[in-house]
Amino acid sequence: MNAYRSHNCSELTKDQVGQEVRLSGWVHRVRDHGGVLFVDLRDHYGITQVIADSDSAVFTDIEKCRAEWVISIIGKVKARDASLINPKLPTGEIEVYATGFEILGMADELPMPVFGDVDYPEETRLTYRFLDLRREKLHANMMLRSNVVRSIRNRMWDQGFNEFQTPIITASSPEGARDFLVPSRLHPGKFYALPQAPQQFKQLIMVAGFDRYFQIAPCFRDEDPRADRSPTDFYQLDIEMSFVEQEDIFNTVQPVVQGIFEEFGNGKVVSTEWPRIAYRDSLLMYGSDKPDLRNPIQMQIVSEHFRDSGFAIFAKLLEQEGTQIRAIPAPTGGSRKFCDRMNAFAQKEGLPGMGYILWRNAEDGSGLEAAGPLAKNIGPERTEAIRQQLGLGVGDAAFFLGGKPDAFEAVAGRARNEIGRELGLTETDTFRFAWIVDFPMYEKTAEGKIDFSHNPFSMPQGGLEALMGDPLEVYAYQYDLACNGYELISGGIRNHRPEVMFKAFELAGYPNSEVEKRFGGMVKAFKYGAPPHGGCAAGIDRIVMLLADEANIREVIMFPMNQRAEDLLMGAPSEPMNEQLRELGLRVIPRD
Repeated sequence: MNAYRSHNCSELTKDQVGQEVRLSGWVHRVRDHGGVLFVDLRDHYGITQVIADSDSAVFTDIEKCRAEWVISIIGKVKARDASLINPKLPTGEIEVYATGFEILGMADELPMPVFGDVDYPEETRLTYRFLDLRREKLHANMMLRSNVVRSIRNRMWDQGFNEFQTPIITASSPEGARDFLVPSRLHPGKFYALPQAPQQFKQLIMVAGFDRYFQIAPCFRDEDPRADRSPTDFYQLDIEMSFVEQEDIFNTVQPVVQGIFEEFGNGKVVSTEWPRIAYRDSLLMYGSDKPDLRNPIQMQIVSEHFRDSGFAIFAKLLEQEGTQIRAIPAPTGGSRKFCDRMNAFAQKEGLPGMGYILWRNAEDGSGLEAAGPLAKNIGPERTEAIRQQLGLGVGDAAFFLGGKPDAFEAVAGRARNEIGRELGLTETDTFRFAWIVDFPMYEKTAEGKIDFSHNPFSMPQGGLEALMGDPLEVYAYQYDLACNGYELISGGIRNHRPEVMFKAFELAGYPNSEVEKRFGGMVKAFKYGAPPHGGCAAGIDRIVMLLADEANIREVIMFPMNQRAEDLLMGAPSEPMNEQLRELGLRVIPRD
């Protein structure tokens, strides 16, 4: 027998009745039933019920036990009475009558409970994360994450990929977020950077002749936190392949991701048809580049129905260049109460309101009629044309937003989601995926400059020739995978030709000298024979978050930062010691 246990706390069954066993673990709960003590003993594997009565030699010792003490028990396995069997536990048919007892580790009074599913402030939970992780749900989330990562690795190996590790300390690279800089002791005044992603290295692996690469890669980005994003670091499934086109990437990735969701989705429906939706169409129909396709609502442009109409607000708006009116259909939403509620929602989002039309049977029996302020202003012919375009009928409604699309699209997208939830149109217990494709290569910044809109290393559609025209008309071989309103994967076919790369960066304001300085290694490599290649990266934390049905990504990360990017357990960030600063040739300049 091992010094601490003969079995774990999920192992004993009726087959061991009569045997003497030794168990060790944490005291999950103690119940005193009038001279009989019941102890739920917990370890990593599960829970076993231990009992001791007044005849037991260790009764008085066990009586002193408190929650989360670490103890070791020697005892005899007994079968439970049929009426006392707990079918929820693998050990529910037995209990262990204690004859020996040892305290392995005492616990102070707990700052938060482990037993039960009590909601506790996040600050407390993160400060005592080692206690938080003992809780059943969080423990299950971490095991889910571990199993997902293992399954991902197996699936990648099965597809002929090889796992390689890339550097953690590297050079700064403009990949869309702020770098975490690391000062160099050996080179005073110079800095390394933690990688935002292994982007350049995985491309260099392709140039080096390794055909199929993957890595469970840590990425570091100094970003503003949000519920579905860690503010400091995260892990991604990083993939790169040589001699491939966009469709090859899709055909490789889908079986892996779909298989993961089928394996760990807890019986939820996993869509097998993954549509390709152009970026511009996704913004038009869903108000987002990561649409939730569980919601069937698709927005449509209805500008012509309001042009020169009696609704002056929209009519005047359409006189301005680049404006449009967009409709959000709301099947079954044709009640004043619901329409007023959605109008209030729009106001909470910072808009004056949201116009609407609802369709109902006329009180005089004359048939279908449109109601609402908009209907009165534009008349029956226009409202009927709108209804027919949207495919709506009695008991339905439509909501309207107008202006320049980039000013209202995001709100329209959130309104679409709200309407879908409120009306029960959005599917539950389903994972729906879509590839978002044809991203614009460039975008115009608020300052009027041209900048990359996505990954700067992507190949423009049309190659060098496409870069000779209007940059804002250039599409790239870039793609994202959306699932239930979240972006899970981002990737692209890479730009492997030096002349195309130089021109692409030139349009974004980077002269050749700057490209050589920032990406000298990759530029140099491309001059010595680079294969066409492409890949993507999948956010592992976000995948696990969806599978665990959690709304906050911190619930699936072992030791996360809080919303202010602070590690409350370890006390990071912290002030450096003067000796450390002197060694690095640094000093801290106080803020005014």
